[in-house]
Amino acid sequence: MLVAAAVCPHPPLIVPELAGAAAAELDGLRAACAAAVESLLAVPHDELVVVGGGQTTRAYGGQAAGSLRPWGVEVKAGAGEPVLPLSLTIGRWLLRRDPDGFQEVAFDAPPRSCLDLGASLVRGPRVALLVLADGSACLTEKAPGYLDPAAQPYQEGLVRALAEADATALAALDPAEAERLWTGGRAALQVLAGAADQPLTGTVLADTAPYGVGYVVATWT
Repeated sequence: MLVAAAVCPHPPLIVPELAGAAAAELDGLRAACAAAVESLLAVPHDELVVVGGGQTTRAYGGQAAGSLRPWGVEVKAGAGEPVLPLSLTIGRWLLRRDPDGFQEVAFDAPPRSCLDLGASLVRGPRVALLVLADGSACLTEKAPGYLDPAAQPYQEGLVRALAEADATALAALDPAEAERLWTGGRAALQVLAGAADQPLTGTVLADTAPYGVGYVVATWT
């Protein structure tokens, strides 16, 4: 069963070496992610899996590594040849240790597939998940997806669902709407929804939108 989860965003700029002079702007977000991971690891568990979006759906072993070299810095997370997508690379960097496994889920995976995948990840007695999921990137005119009036209420709905540990609300996210609003974390959040096989309590540690992208940090326990 799922005993705990932490949800963090995965912008490359959360890594200070990449952010450079702008690193201080994300200090609060970085601290919230560290607190969420600390809270997650404090819950007794038998298995820890890191979940994040990518181009395909596939599992990796717990010793898999990732690199931020494609983003211009020689920062590596984990040992070995880098194979992880950005989301899982940031997850490995935040975790500072090897999990039991990594699960990549395709950004365009259908909701039913995401929910089934989540259920399959929690067949062990006590499973903890670190979920990497960005919100809408259409919150301001300078956002990557430009300003969409529907983005703010959509983002508020995501925050509310995480605050209330509302797996039903996450499961109901529409892929087409998520794509239109540049919501990179939709599939990963629906994996979390599928894994939530018992009532949990949600806490939001950060809710911010630097650069017009919604970043939420939350814990479910």
